[in-house]
Amino acid sequence: MIEAKIESRVDETTILVGVITPRQDELQVKEYLDELTFLAETAGAKVIKTFTQKLQVPVPGTYIGKGKLEEITLYVEENDVKLVVFDDELSPSQQKNIQDAVKVPVLDRTNLILDIFAGRARTAHAKTQVELAQYQYLLPRLTRMWTHLERQKGGIGMRGPGESQIETDRRIIQDKIAKLKLQLKEIDRQMSTQRSNRGQLVRVALVGYTNVGKSTLMNILSKSDVFAENKLFATLDTTVRKVVLDNLPFLLTDTVGFIRKLPTQLIESFKSTLDEVRESDLLVHVLDISHPNFEDHFAVVNQTLKEIGALDKPTIVVFNKIDAYRHVEKEEGDLSPIERHNVSLEDLKKSWMGRMSPNKVVFISAEQRINLDELREVLYEMVKEIFAVRYPYNNFLY
Repeated sequence: MIEAKIESRVDETTILVGVITPRQDELQVKEYLDELTFLAETAGAKVIKTFTQKLQVPVPGTYIGKGKLEEITLYVEENDVKLVVFDDELSPSQQKNIQDAVKVPVLDRTNLILDIFAGRARTAHAKTQVELAQYQYLLPRLTRMWTHLERQKGGIGMRGPGESQIETDRRIIQDKIAKLKLQLKEIDRQMSTQRSNRGQLVRVALVGYTNVGKSTLMNILSKSDVFAENKLFATLDTTVRKVVLDNLPFLLTDTVGFIRKLPTQLIESFKSTLDEVRESDLLVHVLDISHPNFEDHFAVVNQTLKEIGALDKPTIVVFNKIDAYRHVEKEEGDLSPIERHNVSLEDLKKSWMGRMSPNKVVFISAEQRINLDELREVLYEMVKEIFAVRYPYNNFLY
């Protein structure tokens, strides 16, 4: 069996690299690198420095300029750096050229996210999805460094005369990808059957950026025990629970969190997970209001929803973690120290966030159990409305 999984990165001293271009300015790159730091730490790395460079376009051969690459190489040598991570996806040749220069492993954002997903996968379904994405990422990056791959191939004479090792490796991985796709196709068929067997209950899906508190909210609403922790991608497997509010039953689904620059391989591999969102009747879009970039996160999730054809569904926007939210009161040109102030629930409702029509908006703290009754009331009313349209002659709710 081919081992595509990245070796453990626990406590490896790591540096991060980002490029400032006309398409992503300095502020955006700083935000991306802050998130990349969280990703690297989630994977077990120890980030000690970040590097940035301003370029009109990335350099074709090495992504960054020659001088910056020399600067990074010197820093790697002098500080015993074990890993270099780039914020954007590198081409196979770029990754190889950079690695030849710095003499330590080089990963890009996609590679790092795949590594985290591999460590988070628990069920056979999630492991198959991640493994497929890893092989799809690996295939165009094959070099002779993959000589450790096993050559177990059925049938005498399968290896043709003069076939190079790289060709053998590529054929083994292509066969593995085909096998995994068949496995996922069967799993997707089974999951589709499971969804159709759930009856005609209204289906509600929790969506949002990674680490916004979806699983914590799932546990509260469904009175279940879904795994939740303060790390990126704590939940990979789709969890479905039956919830009853007053006399109204519905199905609540917790899905994998979204993120900027989510690898296309993962979007394709996690098709069945995204189908849960696509086939839902109502979305609960959870935002971490305490995060400085929650507006950007909102846009990223909405873009993903648009891509899978789920953006036009009825939606409740839930601003979570209001207990940790602090408002900055500072006028333009004011050079005094920044002061952050707590904001009352009533003031939040009167703010621009509370008027995000046409969606229903609720402000809560799932962890501190703040304003959950209002969320339950809004959920109840919207689910009841969907149920009434679906079963106009069933009046047991009224």
